[in-house]
Amino acid sequence: MDLFSRSWTALRTAVAELPAEDFTRPSGCTGWLVRDLVSHLIIDAQDVLITLVTPADTEPTRTAVTYWNVAETPPTGDDPLDALTVRLAAAYEDPSLLQFHLDDVGSAAGRAAELADPALRVGTQDEVLTAGDYLSAYVLEWTLHHLDLIAHLPDAAEPPAESLARSRKLLEEIAGAAFPLSFSDQDALLVGTGRRAPTEAQQADLAALGHLAPQLPLVLG
Repeated sequence: MDLFSRSWTALRTAVAELPAEDFTRPSGCTGWLVRDLVSHLIIDAQDVLITLVTPADTEPTRTAVTYWNVAETPPTGDDPLDALTVRLAAAYEDPSLLQFHLDDVGSAAGRAAELADPALRVGTQDEVLTAGDYLSAYVLEWTLHHLDLIAHLPDAAEPPAESLARSRKLLEEIAGAAFPLSFSDQDALLVGTGRRAPTEAQQADLAALGHLAPQLPLVLG
């Protein structure tokens, strides 16, 4: 629960510190500018709020690991929901309005997470998780999107080291295999999810493991 708060606070702070001109730069998400990604984060924050006030009375069907569905192909940016996100972002016009809305809704989501009982069962997407597992899954979401945010912004703050480490571990649990020790946590997340191609040396390290390389990239949804 604490790591959820730290990773989410770091991401919102990074957005709050962006100058207006950075919102029209590309993000690490295919087809999205930085402003589109921030619009998506607002929707994510709303999802967190909705889920935490949607209690369930049945046994959990998913964990922080099985919460994620692994797709066969990377997103193209042409999905209707992705297109809607782009239109919503453009409607703000002034980047400061995006920053304000994310801070407003995002702060509420952060407070709701701090108040949630980790053992509470909650429902989302026709599945049931404990609040603790749900929020743990979102550490990976926040960390990946933090990397997406700063993909072309070299001066922006990086995700917290503990968020990167936890997200790497979760990605390895999803894959059922560990990344080579030569990979930094950030490399494991970027290469593992197809956000960046491995270098020749990294490709050789992956090939030496044998069992992980054929699974990559892990396209999470």
